[in-house]
Amino acid sequence: MKVGVFDSGVGGLSVVKSLLDHRLFDEIIYYGDTARVPYGTKDKNTIIRYSLEALEFFNNFDIDLLITACNTVSAYALKDMREASSYDIVGVIEPGIRAIENKLSDKEAEILITGTRATIASGRYQAELKERGYHHLTALQTGLFVPLVEEGIFSGALLDETMKYYFKDITQPSAVILGCTHFPLISGEIQDHFKNKPLMIHSGEAIVEYLEEHYHIAPQNGQSDLKIFASDNVEGLRNVAKGWLGDF
Repeated sequence: MKVGVFDSGVGGLSVVKSLLDHRLFDEIIYYGDTARVPYGTKDKNTIIRYSLEALEFFNNFDIDLLITACNTVSAYALKDMREASSYDIVGVIEPGIRAIENKLSDKEAEILITGTRATIASGRYQAELKERGYHHLTALQTGLFVPLVEEGIFSGALLDETMKYYFKDITQPSAVILGCTHFPLISGEIQDHFKNKPLMIHSGEAIVEYLEEHYHIAPQNGQSDLKIFASDNVEGLRNVAKGWLGDF
C-alpha cells in the first residue's frame, strides 16, 4: 500500500517515524507545506483552502490513503478534504481520543491538552473527551513550540524557558495530549518537565493503533520507501528528516 502524509511543516515526521517503525506501508509520500507553516495561527477558511490545495499535490501520486498529520487541519478541514477526495483520509484527533480511552481508564484523571491556537480554539479535543466522560481537562495553547521544532530546537535553555512560561500554572497532569504533530519531537522534554512523568499521547503511535484496528493493516516484510516533498526548502526538510529518522 502507498500512503500520503500531509503536514504544515516538519511536525508530521513524528507520524512518519511511527509508520516506518511499524512498517505498515510499502511507500510513504510526505508533503510539508513549509512555505506557509504554521497553520495554527491561520483562520478557518485559510486552513481549509491550504488543505484542499495540498490534495492537488497528492493527485500526482496513486495513493491508497492520506493521513493529515496536522491537528489544525484535522480540526477544521477534514470534512472538506474527504468530500473532495476519491481515497480515504484519516485525521489525528480521533486516534488521539481513542488512545486516551485505551490507556487512561480513570475518568477523574487530570488531562492536559496542548496544541496550536487554532486547534485549542476548535474545542475538538475538549468536546470529544467530555463526551467520553473525561471532565478534568486543561486546554493550553502552546504555539511557540512549533517554530522551535521547525528550527530544530528539541532541547536546551530556550525550550526550558518556554515550558516554564506555558506550564507555570499546571501542577501534575496524569496525561498530556500532544495536540500538534510537532510536539512529539519534544515529548521527552515535556514529560521530564513534570515530576510525575505523565502519560504522553503521541499522534504517531495513536495513528498506528487506529490503522491496525480500522483498516486491518499488517506490517510489511521490508522497509517502507519514503519520499519527501515540500512547498519550500525541501532540502531543509529532508535534513531534519535525516536527523530524526536516519537514512531513508
